[in-house]
Amino acid sequence: MMTHSQPSPPAPAADAPFDVFVIGGGVNGCGIARDAAGRGYKVHLAEMNDLASGTSSKATKLIHGGLRYLEYYEFRLVREALMEREILWRNSPHLIRPLRFVLPYFKGLRPAWMLRLGLFLYDHIGGRKKLPATRTLNLRSDEAGKPLKPIFDKAFEYSDCWVNDARFVALNARDAADRGATIRTRCKVISARQENGLWRIRLRDERSGAENEVTARLIINAAGPWVDKVMEGVLSHNEPNQVRLVQGSHIVVPKMFEHDRCYIFQNPDGRIIFAIPYEDEFTLIGTTDQDYKDDPAKVAITPEETDYLCKAASEYFIKPVTPADVVWTYSGVRPLYDDKASAAQAATRDYVIKEERIGSSPLLNIFGGKITTYRRLSEHMLQHVEKILGARSGPWTEDAPLPGGDMPGADLEAFIRKLTADKPFLSPALARRLAKAYGTRAMRFLDKANSLADLGRDFGMGLSASEIDYLVQEEWAVTSEDILWRRSKLGLHLPAEVAGEIDAYLASKHVAVAGA
Repeated sequence: MMTHSQPSPPAPAADAPFDVFVIGGGVNGCGIARDAAGRGYKVHLAEMNDLASGTSSKATKLIHGGLRYLEYYEFRLVREALMEREILWRNSPHLIRPLRFVLPYFKGLRPAWMLRLGLFLYDHIGGRKKLPATRTLNLRSDEAGKPLKPIFDKAFEYSDCWVNDARFVALNARDAADRGATIRTRCKVISARQENGLWRIRLRDERSGAENEVTARLIINAAGPWVDKVMEGVLSHNEPNQVRLVQGSHIVVPKMFEHDRCYIFQNPDGRIIFAIPYEDEFTLIGTTDQDYKDDPAKVAITPEETDYLCKAASEYFIKPVTPADVVWTYSGVRPLYDDKASAAQAATRDYVIKEERIGSSPLLNIFGGKITTYRRLSEHMLQHVEKILGARSGPWTEDAPLPGGDMPGADLEAFIRKLTADKPFLSPALARRLAKAYGTRAMRFLDKANSLADLGRDFGMGLSASEIDYLVQEEWAVTSEDILWRRSKLGLHLPAEVAGEIDAYLASKHVAVAGA
């Protein structure tokens, strides 16, 4: 098992200027850091909490084109997102899987011709190659109709993908660090000032309270819901609010159906919700769309949102969904670019990059974005970086697997079979969980093990001391919450007291956050 005696990673020296300093450890920040480091720039990323602790772990967990965005004429965004689906799937076969979506037709909502037209565009404008095409279902005979009310007799079925979102962010950060980037979590940027053409940035370690300074040629503000607050509080740059905060909440209930497809339900108010197979034993239902005005750190599902999701799902399922069925909820704040749309669900999901200077020092701000388009956003951001700092090397991420994704033919099932054969002491369920979480990197902590005992203490569901040590050493995990709710979703399956046991283990080992 891996151990480490240092209480925290060393702070970079103040006299070593970075090319690019990224504020924010969500999917956009980590994607940009990865792309920039891979092109040879000297990169520092600071995240005030844990990686993906904000919006990037609170999504509906889809890699999708955004079928409903066609209604708002977001054709560029939809096409770009559709093109990205198979690229991301190929490069992250352990974290991303194809998913079929069942859209029941109901007369009186969107007309059938509109749905057919939208799905025709969906099939043909995004370079679909491996994902199967749209088809029409007879819900009287198809298994997808069994859990639905008999009033629904026809549906359209199409393809998108599902992603393990928080792990996706962590592995982007891991790849950035492997390519030379400095990644610091629990590290808050408290001020940044321009000095002699450089940014002088003051940082505070949120665990120890220690402060230090670094310098950088360029700041990228990828703080998500906090992007405006960073501009005002850290950069002392007062601009009119440019971000529109939209709350999206989800509920998790016991499994509502046995098949492996997802439902997309239309509601009379024009919104849509998804019902997605989740963590084998559950169904994930979401999301809501409502404007949010408070501190993004305090966001939580409201009773009204819970009722809305339960009632919306109950309009379709034979078995009603009630608030008493809810076993877990989560809520996030989407930092959308404020295009002055009248309704939250109509606000653009496209991303906007704004370049400006404070004194002689350049600043790049990101508004909006979604997991599906994070790689293209990063490439577009690097075009700005190259213009400011000069080009190093060209785009490279399209054909670069994320850590653990380098399995032959991007074939997860073949890798699971090999892992089970190589490590026969792993149960089929545990081998599958580890393969889907870590891909080939699972061998980093399994390689020398010949039995479960070799992996150390089992905290439940096969979560071993070796796996925990790996997450701390390699993926910046610090607390049980990081491990149980972001690096995994084992918190849904394990008793609540396990969290305390893991925190006690971490304290006793003095294991440090991953080296950057």
